[in-house]
Amino acid sequence: MTRPTPHRPCVLFVCVKNGGKSQMAAALAAQVAGGAIEVHSAGTRPGATVNALSAEALREIGLDITTEVPKEVDPDLLSRVDLVVTLGREAVVEEPGLRVVNWDTDEPSERGIDGIERMRLVRDDIADRVRTLVDEWADEDRRG
Repeated sequence: MTRPTPHRPCVLFVCVKNGGKSQMAAALAAQVAGGAIEVHSAGTRPGATVNALSAEALREIGLDITTEVPKEVDPDLLSRVDLVVTLGREAVVEEPGLRVVNWDTDEPSERGIDGIERMRLVRDDIADRVRTLVDEWADEDRRG
């Protein structure tokens, strides 16, 4: 008797430009989940390149997003994701029947913190949220 293939959750991280926060979230989720989750990122109005400070903050913890290219939200991908996570206040994804959550991430610039220090704080905030999400899905998987 063959066992059914377990469902591998699929998440799409979305920010406006897909150059910073959503790219960071996707890289962190891929690292934390170790292949247990299918991970994607996109932007509602994608920019031209990945944010250099985002890439630098991730390089500090062993992740490289410098080869990533910002991309637009793909309607075909939306039709098969289990969850869309929007990062920040500006990115909005609305699709009937789609589970969407917003991570209103820390914005250190509102406290006068800029540059690489700002991006480290953003990275760490996103990393905490990613670990919680991956843990929640792992718990659901164990419960069956």
